[in-house]
Amino acid sequence: MESRKTYFVMGIFFTIIGGFVGFAGIMADSAPISITYILLAMAYMSFCLSYLFPQFKENDERVKLIKQKGMFASFLAIMLYLILFQFSLQLGWLEVSALQMLHILATLMICTVFSSFVIYSKKI
Repeated sequence: MESRKTYFVMGIFFTIIGGFVGFAGIMADSAPISITYILLAMAYMSFCLSYLFPQFKENDERVKLIKQKGMFASFLAIMLYLILFQFSLQLGWLEVSALQMLHILATLMICTVFSSFVIYSKKI
């Protein structure tokens, strides 16, 4: 039942929903609510899966290597994000609520993992 088209359509759907929520926040003269970032990250994830589907459907050694290297690179990036956010919060450079911070971190994690998969799928 899964196919490239399914992931592409889901990406368009998440983009429309995220765009609508972001637009509503902008029209209300405020920053978009932080869930907008996760919706747009889900759209990005869907588009990446649409691109990766032909390779990931085979689930061979190459796919396992892509996933392994991608997760390792993502782990290092996420540790860097956490260190930067910790310093930014402690030094007062960044003032956000805990919920906003969780949404930002989730967005960065989603985008980092799937970006690394795409990059390694081209290299390997």
